[in-house]
Amino acid sequence: MNLETLDNLQLIKQSARDFAETNIRPHVMEWDESQHFPVDLFRKMGEYGFMGVLVPEIYGGSGLGYHEYITVIEEIARVCGSIGLSLAAHNSLCTNHILLFGNEEQKHHLLPKLASGEWLGAWGLTEPNTGSDAGRMQCVAEKDGDYFIINGAKNFITHGISGEVAVVIARTGELLDSHGMTAFYVERGTPGFSAGKKENKLGMRASETAEMIFDNCRIHKDQMLGQEGEGFIQSMKVLDGGRISIASLSLGIAKGAYEAAVQYSKERHQFGKPISSFQGISFKLADMATKIEAAELLTRKAGELKNKGEKSTKISAMAKYYASEVAVKVADDAVQIHGGYGYIKDFPVEKFYRDAKLCTIGEGTSEIQKLVISREVLKGK
Repeated sequence: MNLETLDNLQLIKQSARDFAETNIRPHVMEWDESQHFPVDLFRKMGEYGFMGVLVPEIYGGSGLGYHEYITVIEEIARVCGSIGLSLAAHNSLCTNHILLFGNEEQKHHLLPKLASGEWLGAWGLTEPNTGSDAGRMQCVAEKDGDYFIINGAKNFITHGISGEVAVVIARTGELLDSHGMTAFYVERGTPGFSAGKKENKLGMRASETAEMIFDNCRIHKDQMLGQEGEGFIQSMKVLDGGRISIASLSLGIAKGAYEAAVQYSKERHQFGKPISSFQGISFKLADMATKIEAAELLTRKAGELKNKGEKSTKISAMAKYYASEVAVKVADDAVQIHGGYGYIKDFPVEKFYRDAKLCTIGEGTSEIQKLVISREVLKGK
């Protein structure tokens, strides 16, 4: 890691932490219970530069690198995983896809709105019957002169209702052809583009997850991102960065749960002593702290590779896989340390426990990460 950025990182860390404590923590359980998606909060995060962390200043972004990005996501997720998830999806999926593969006209049109928080972004790859098996997608874009007509549906889409623009990957060729899919951007209000069902989730309840429906949605060919047939290949590259986002999200959730457990273990007395003085608790805290440290090192290594422009597929998958599993384990241990109170909504760890599980599923399950890692290992890379 380039330690020259340490001072800058500390400033960004404090800025994100202060924002989360002031603007998010007082509302965490209210938003979770009601499944309220606080759209205005993201406009405010745009003012702080959190909505376009990796976007160059020429397009209205903060022009920062992956270490700063990891720090922002981690600090927000340390308070609320839902808000961390939405922030990560906006930055690393929709916005990053446009940044990586849009032409200059598209970038200048879309990125300033996304980076400022004026617009929320959505990214549509997953379909009801094609999660990891994206090659069988049924959402189709058919050519009609200078236009494409999109028909189909995407599901489990973050900001599927509230996103003002969506990057959508649709099939333009044959099934199972990795060059048979193309990426487009579609703006909200386009005829034939509508929102469907909002999901009622176990965790991450303040992050909006919904269907996007396309019914003879007609868009101009100028809304194609990159070349026809490149959509799937682009998506795999976008997901390399997305895995760092989920690793950062996992890290924040794990730290939030761990800090709550440490505090509780010092305050809770049994047999005349704080429970932190008992080896059964202190050793559990030691394991939690060690796992978090290892997860952060993997995540930072992946971020460093991205900053250098080097291939990060293997390390990004490792970071996502390990950090997400750590988040689940740490949150589980945090609940156990709290005992009966860990099961009560008056204490924060039950929410960390519910939120953490998504990290092992979203943007490629743990099993898919192991598939990616093993392929890279066997290639000798």
